[in-house]
Amino acid sequence: MAHSSGGREAAAFLLGFSRRRSRLGKRRESESLRGKTAEDRSLLELLDPVAEAIGYEIVRLRMMGGEVRRTLQIMAERQSDGEMVVQDCAILSRALSEVLDPADPIAGDYVLEVSSPGVDRPLTRLKDFEVYEGLEAKLELDRLAENRKRFKGVLAGVEDGNVMIDLEGEEDTVLIPFGWIVDAKLTLSDQLMKRGADERAARIEADPDYDKDEASPEESV
Repeated sequence: MAHSSGGREAAAFLLGFSRRRSRLGKRRESESLRGKTAEDRSLLELLDPVAEAIGYEIVRLRMMGGEVRRTLQIMAERQSDGEMVVQDCAILSRALSEVLDPADPIAGDYVLEVSSPGVDRPLTRLKDFEVYEGLEAKLELDRLAENRKRFKGVLAGVEDGNVMIDLEGEEDTVLIPFGWIVDAKLTLSDQLMKRGADERAARIEADPDYDKDEASPEESV
């Protein structure tokens, strides 16, 4: 086995239903956003408690590649502030390896990569759609709704387990059941880049050494 360092007041309607404000109760958590395959989700069950015990959350896990040598790609962030710098990646990587090595849940050689979610990050948990309210995102559903599966618009929060989004070309706010979403991520925009720059500047002001440890989306350990 190989490891390497590496609540709006505007009108809203529930998508696929009548154009009126709807409350259908809390929707189930989407199972495929953090882990796409059965293997991914099994690894999440094994590794989530490890990450949480030392103050991190796994945002997304993917087992990538072919049969000869695969990559276990993990995006994570600190529970306290949502950050993930190089030092955090190293800490989490070591902790996960200590469980993966004896458990040996993956057949064949693989490389473990731990990184930050990046600027145009995936949105995998219902709370992500609240945290990034006001920013543009792309969503893909597991079924047709309004004769399409892909949507793009500005996030408008959550309500009763539904994701609220102001779609391009639509006057009403749409409510999409969270359990219908199979892929979602922020889109790169001037607003997103400005938000990231402002947050980084604030952290550097509070901690001058912050930029020395910052992890780029491409860095892994």
